[in-house]
Amino acid sequence: MDTLIKIAVLDDYQQIALKLADWRALESRAEITVFTDHLSDEAELVSRLLPFAVVCVMRERTPLNREILSKLPNLKLIVSTGKRNASLDMDACKELGIEVAMTDYVDSGAPELTWALLMALARNIVQESGNVRSGGWQTTVGADLRGKTLGIVGLGRIGSQIAAYAKVFGMKVIAWSENLTEERAHRAGAEIVSKERLFRDSDFISLHLVLSDRSRGIVGQKELELMKPSAFLVNTSRGPLVDEAALLTILKTRRIAGAALDVFDTEPLPAGHELRKLDNVLCTPHIGYVTEHTYRVFYGDTVKAIENWLAK
Repeated sequence: MDTLIKIAVLDDYQQIALKLADWRALESRAEITVFTDHLSDEAELVSRLLPFAVVCVMRERTPLNREILSKLPNLKLIVSTGKRNASLDMDACKELGIEVAMTDYVDSGAPELTWALLMALARNIVQESGNVRSGGWQTTVGADLRGKTLGIVGLGRIGSQIAAYAKVFGMKVIAWSENLTEERAHRAGAEIVSKERLFRDSDFISLHLVLSDRSRGIVGQKELELMKPSAFLVNTSRGPLVDEAALLTILKTRRIAGAALDVFDTEPLPAGHELRKLDNVLCTPHIGYVTEHTYRVFYGDTVKAIENWLAK
């Protein structure tokens, strides 16, 4: 190979991509550039990526649509972490002759974070930790989990794990999704109910659906207004599953007790966004899959995918 292949690694927020995998096998054949910032402007992104033959993307942090891809004539390979990437135009890649490789995935991170957020909401962990740091003491009374009802919207792989966690804590589990069957609900230890009953009867609601045209906005004003004033909403799946404007109104008027959100309509969440300012919202920066084990799989498989491509 006369010239080095130019490889871009995008959105390495924690600056650990080169530390969690062995990239040495590529050093003699490639020039690797790691970008730790995020670009939302398409023109700036195209300018940045123009020299690269290989682009490594972290799941859905940087969308690559047809318009962007068509302006990158040097791009030959995209390696995306995870087993699917809804923000990557696969049809455009095929038509433009851009090969796509996906990595394996670790499925424990998202449910573990979901449960951590749920418990943090129930026991006011952030507020009480702030009290201690500021010299104060107890100011809140937490909610019990035992005997309460958890409503799960989407009882797939992750939703079923959440149901199992809830059972350990003595919670009643109810579930709904458009294609959920009695058999599947029974296997997960949940009672299948209507969408209306789930939002009306649950003390905690957790969303676990894949984002699609059908599921976008599946939780709107109608559903949120059915919730108990003491209920909490947890979303670690995808931001657009929930009508953000309706959720903001519900939270501002304290129509529900609060929400924990790891995902948002726009990511990174803009600095001045209203969700950052509400004291009944616990926000985390889409860290459901951000664990050391997961990242080692992501970046290790990324290196292997590039090696395989170079060997062709």
